[in-house]
Amino acid sequence: MDDGTREGSSAQHRRLLDTIGMRIVEGELPAGARLLTADVATELGASRSAMREVVRVLETMGMVDVRRRAGVEILPDDRWSPYAPELIRWRLDGSDRLRVLHELSQLRSAVEPLAARLAAANAGPEDRTDLVKAVLGMVEHGSRADEPAYLAHDIAFHTAVLRGSGNPYLAGLADVVTALLHGRTSHALMPQHADETALRLHQEVAAAITARDPEAAAAAMAAIVEEADDAVAAMTEPAPEPLEAPGSTAPESAAPEAADPLSA
Repeated sequence: MDDGTREGSSAQHRRLLDTIGMRIVEGELPAGARLLTADVATELGASRSAMREVVRVLETMGMVDVRRRAGVEILPDDRWSPYAPELIRWRLDGSDRLRVLHELSQLRSAVEPLAARLAAANAGPEDRTDLVKAVLGMVEHGSRADEPAYLAHDIAFHTAVLRGSGNPYLAGLADVVTALLHGRTSHALMPQHADETALRLHQEVAAAITARDPEAAAAAMAAIVEEADDAVAAMTEPAPEPLEAPGSTAPESAAPEAADPLSA
């Protein structure tokens, strides 16, 4: 198989996996339902072997259960692997995106300040260098914070902090944070111009880790996560209702004032 054929097959596999994964996440295939692989393969123009591979991936994420003679059953979401990057991406692509973003921010608020505190003690020269480069890149591309170049430096920054913690379990959450940052950018939840406070806080984290100041690093990182969550909430809040013009009268259909119960 040549490179072009392999790339085409890989792209088809991703599209098939994304289609079925999104149907499960959005409830089109609810818990307890049977995934009729032959019908789906026909509908999507996929081969049986491609469907089997997709089912295997979904099974590793705890989203389906495969039993001989019973077929493929969709499992409830409490059985899913919450940190699977594909699952996070599907959830961020779904209709409940804002709730998922907030829940991931809650996770970050528990994890990243701790990672920053540990990185101040454990980060090696390479980690500290990566942090400084990432911050400089974010500042350089700050006027285009909603574009891929800024995103790449933002991801590099948070990855360096998690890796620099020296804790492999914290470092293993880099994919989760990366998926969250990708989701904010891909769904236009990043401002065009980076917030000056956010940039300053990233600089403070890098400086505190370099200076071996764990408390300052943790405090600045906690502020970063809080600012990011608040920024997404502010960008998605509905516009306030217009104020009633002075001198305007209530509509004729307005309900009459309630009678005073003591006047009866």
